[in-house]
Amino acid sequence: MGTCSSLRRNNRREFSAALVLDPFLLLLLLFFFQLVFFSQRSLADNSASLNVTKYRQVSSLRLARIERHLKKINKPAVYTIESPDGDIIDCVHKRKQPALDHPLLKNHKIQRVPPEMPKAKMMKTDGVRDTNTSSSGTRGRAWQYWHHSGQRCPKGTVPIRRSSVNDVLRAKSLYDFGKKQRKMSLARQADAPDVVSGNGHEHAIAYTGTSQEVYGAKATINVWDPTIEVVNEFSLSQIWVLSGSFDGSDLNSIEAGWQVSPELYGDSRPRLFTYWTSDAYQATGCYNLLCSGFVQTNSRIAIGAAISPISLANANQYDITILIWKDPKLGNWWMGFGDNTLVGYWPTELFTHLADRATMVEWGGEVVNSRPNGEHTSTQMGSGHFADEGFGKASYFRNLEVVDSDNSLSSAQAISTLAENSNCYNIKSSNNNEWGTHFYYGGPGRNSLCY
Repeated sequence: MGTCSSLRRNNRREFSAALVLDPFLLLLLLFFFQLVFFSQRSLADNSASLNVTKYRQVSSLRLARIERHLKKINKPAVYTIESPDGDIIDCVHKRKQPALDHPLLKNHKIQRVPPEMPKAKMMKTDGVRDTNTSSSGTRGRAWQYWHHSGQRCPKGTVPIRRSSVNDVLRAKSLYDFGKKQRKMSLARQADAPDVVSGNGHEHAIAYTGTSQEVYGAKATINVWDPTIEVVNEFSLSQIWVLSGSFDGSDLNSIEAGWQVSPELYGDSRPRLFTYWTSDAYQATGCYNLLCSGFVQTNSRIAIGAAISPISLANANQYDITILIWKDPKLGNWWMGFGDNTLVGYWPTELFTHLADRATMVEWGGEVVNSRPNGEHTSTQMGSGHFADEGFGKASYFRNLEVVDSDNSLSSAQAISTLAENSNCYNIKSSNNNEWGTHFYYGGPGRNSLCY
């Protein structure tokens, strides 16, 4: 025992002496401990409901690659705003935004003349709406959480949510950061594009026929904060504007709505998001401004920022209005938010089929079911309540409209609905004078009938 104890003491003395005598070894060890400490802290989740902390050793080479990528998408800021929820919003000069790095947009001039809004009887909507009963009224202008700081981006700049090393490390890889996972199979029901059963994505959607000529779509969606069971799952509610072959590799899709994605954002807040692809999610496109493409023009709406306030069961219902339509003059696909607020546009150069028109629109919810522990996920869709529970509990899309070739809005007619597993998530559509074509949708995921 005495010999072993003496050896341990001697080894400690020799190790200490080595550190004193070899500064290089000391620096090497300090660097290693910093990497371990950084990798553990960088993956810490801001969400109270999920623990996304993972242990991952980050090599200096990988860290350097990540930082080079972030330098490309985090443009120099004219002004920076710290949001109360922890987001950093950079106010970037509009001509320096990431969109213009796209090789197809080298000679693109930002559209200065506002597009012609689709003609329709517009309900008064102003950002986030407060719906207490069947009637609606505007409640303030706190459209997003970062507005609570009381600061705004200067004129001539656009607000961009800053991406961090933490965000990239939560993704499967640097290549996958900001992208939807490629579907394993594009086989689908012939009448319901972008709905692929068996690949972990489940939907509750309404959709138009495939033979229409569509130039845009609109809906008002109430906003919730559904529970997400595991980090790599998400829950979203959105509009899809689609064209191309749904069983091939040339599907064009423009998407916008709200989503909860702990992997993408590091928390469980519902956030305004956009997405686009021109090759069925293979290589083109991304969420928000995480790659070049979408041109932002608005200085008050930050894509990817948290929406506030949100709906509560049997209490105030808050909703957002999303409009996507093709400018009849220049051909760019614009996004509107609330009451005639232009957010920005997807240049027509990005697309093949959508350079002409869309052939289908979808509205509804989507979740990822990774079957944690071999059971159906308990990740909620919408509010987590089934459609049958109605107003105040179930999520809704109301006033579904489409834009025609005359740039006119009309109520969506003859829509179809689909839910792959109605024991987990379902949908129920209806029509009336106030809400036009509308539907309730959602569900809790795993339950006694969904397993």
